[in-house]
Amino acid sequence: MKLIGSLFSDFVNLIYPNCCEVCGTLLGLRERVMCTTCRYKLPRTGYWLQKGNPVEQVFWGRVPVSNACSLFFMAKGSPYRKLLHKLKYSNKPHIGVTLGQLLGNELAKVDDYKGVDFVIPIPLHIKRERKRGYNQSEKIADGICLSTGKPVRTDIVFRQQYNETQTKKTRVDRWSNVSGIFAVRPKAAELLAGKHILLVDDVLTTGSTLEACITTILNAADCKVSVATLAVAK
Repeated sequence: MKLIGSLFSDFVNLIYPNCCEVCGTLLGLRERVMCTTCRYKLPRTGYWLQKGNPVEQVFWGRVPVSNACSLFFMAKGSPYRKLLHKLKYSNKPHIGVTLGQLLGNELAKVDDYKGVDFVIPIPLHIKRERKRGYNQSEKIADGICLSTGKPVRTDIVFRQQYNETQTKKTRVDRWSNVSGIFAVRPKAAELLAGKHILLVDDVLTTGSTLEACITTILNAADCKVSVATLAVAK
């Protein structure tokens, strides 16, 4: 049976080759999403090891966060931008899970994140999620769960308004675009009380979306919020 499975896998890979999402080279048997070379060259921030890092500073004076970090830098022209674009627009949710695992592997080593009670992905509006087929932030959270064992909760916060995409908006426009769009489900505030929550998103640019969601959570309950994203715009 193993031989048959291996032959079938080889046949599928022949027709639909499993290639690196960054450089396009054929992946090895144990490689996922990125080849070993591209994974090694991933421009990691190391911010999970730094208190007061630039990602935390984004929220200073705006909303209180206990910790904040991003896995890698997303610079204009970088081939690694493809990962996030394919995750959101090319129906490749496995990219989010795999990168979420990489992020979770790092967070699992840091005491500040070990006290997290559960993970909340930034919710999409139901219309956008149906169109996309999944919530990319939830896939990232699933990967973090695989690495850390922290449960993912999608039944606490929801997006109550359908807003325009944040792409190409200014900082002021981004904030206006997300103001008041999130809400905590009835009675869910009881689940938040006294907890340490890890809020997860795909990329941090101005932080407006995360700020709006954090504000909603903190207004609903006395709890701690930390932030983790796959990438931070550089």
